[in-house]
Amino acid sequence: MPTNPTYPGVYIEEVPSGVRTLVGVATSVTAFVGTAAGPAGGPAPALNTPVVINNFGDYERIFGGLQSTSKMSYAVRDYYVNGGAQAVIVAVGDDDGTAVEADYTGSQVDKTGIYALEDADIFNMLCIPDALSISLNLASLASVYCEERRAMFILDAPTTWTNKTEAVNGVNADPAEIVKSKNTAIYFPRLLQADPLDDNNVKDYPPCGAIAGVIARTDVNRGVWKAPAGLEATFNNVLSLNVPLTDAENGELNPLGVNCLRVKPPAGRLIWGARTTVGDDATASEWKYVPVRRLALNIEESLFRGTQWVVFEPNDEPLWAQIRLNVGAFMQDLFRKGAFQGTSPNEAYFVKCDREVNPQNDIDKGIVNILVGFAPLKPAEFVIIKLQQIAGQVQT
Repeated sequence: MPTNPTYPGVYIEEVPSGVRTLVGVATSVTAFVGTAAGPAGGPAPALNTPVVINNFGDYERIFGGLQSTSKMSYAVRDYYVNGGAQAVIVAVGDDDGTAVEADYTGSQVDKTGIYALEDADIFNMLCIPDALSISLNLASLASVYCEERRAMFILDAPTTWTNKTEAVNGVNADPAEIVKSKNTAIYFPRLLQADPLDDNNVKDYPPCGAIAGVIARTDVNRGVWKAPAGLEATFNNVLSLNVPLTDAENGELNPLGVNCLRVKPPAGRLIWGARTTVGDDATASEWKYVPVRRLALNIEESLFRGTQWVVFEPNDEPLWAQIRLNVGAFMQDLFRKGAFQGTSPNEAYFVKCDREVNPQNDIDKGIVNILVGFAPLKPAEFVIIKLQQIAGQVQT
């Protein structure tokens, strides 16, 4: 507080710096919605209640581990086998692990079904194994909800897609068999894995849990701006895929916004696509790529949480200067980590909060505007190598 000088001498005051560290939020907390009957001989899990877990041991203790009637149980296992960290589990349906088109969709007012996640602090990805097979309406509602919560919906391709032609027809159908959203990414085909509950017989499973695990692993190793695809995006505990795709077939599906899973020796089974469902070439969406969209969502959520202190502050230049300082420091940290294009901060991002973006009319309404722009890194989908014979001529 200001000093009240009463005697001749030197007085010391500590002046606030105005620095309020803005910390980035988590990038790969994954929410799972599905059925679970609980551990054998133990209590049934609480329904429509988000439960945070940190490993598959937690899932076994609370939800009963692998259960033949629960696709979610296998998806959660795949999530952790492939590098997942924190997860939020919502059990729906009945205590015996059965559910119906309504237990999943639930009610946003009552916070049931997918909307039980209203009580979850944060999630960055949502997995509902075989959501499209449950109902297209469920997938559509989940996609819209992910847009509200700044999360990505990891969507399994319909179980009816048993070859490339069915996949192409499904995307091009009117209405389409998939959900088109900047916050949704679809993956095809399904995973072939041994089922430990059935003498290790090989069965096909929805890939969403394993994909979320690979994404979480990529975030840790490379950052949210790295496309979760390529030779590093390999699956663990996957024997093969139920539909082997060729390069030519992949080339038909990728431009439609369908991310293909491939077998690439010697790397193995991996993700070979990184587009959202609005990433088809005909749409020309600015949110074509999964890493670009996920980076934007991460920045949005971080700024949303990190600027709460601004509310009710005097809306004038001193406040705007503090905002520029703190948001700029956050963006500079991302730039140093390699999240943006450009060789200098001026090329990579900008933060604007001044009289130009805050006219008097907005100030009178109690509004402060913060304009943030960034130059995202785009994945190198197509690598073109040009070869030319030379006959002794000098190359300049």
